[in-house]
Amino acid sequence: MTIREMCDMFNVTPRTLRFYESKELLSPARQGQKRLFTRRDRARLKLILRGKRFGFSLEEIRQLLDLYHVDDQHLTQYTRTYELACRRLREMERQHSELGAAIEELKEQLAEGATVIERMKREQRASNAA
Repeated sequence: MTIREMCDMFNVTPRTLRFYESKELLSPARQGQKRLFTRRDRARLKLILRGKRFGFSLEEIRQLLDLYHVDDQHLTQYTRTYELACRRLREMERQHSELGAAIEELKEQLAEGATVIERMKREQRASNAA
């Protein structure tokens, strides 16, 4: 596939693909100045984008992708991916909990702010009427 076809398929920019290539996450074949992406590159990009969506760092993604050739059954890669995913899920659940608490606190502050604003408006109307 060409860079344009990859961009269209995965809804990314050419700059994104070149960035991943510069980070050695993708290694398309070169035909002159053209980059040609293989099925392997497509699979890797799919995993990169999924890893980014789940909050993995590019370094973590690289390490996981590099484990592909460690053993024939890919047990090492699957095991390490599973361990990192479990850790990431715990982090996301903690963040979710913290965000829920922050949302509730902000709602309380907004309710108090609305009360103060209404009181100030009443006081201003009363002083304008007098």
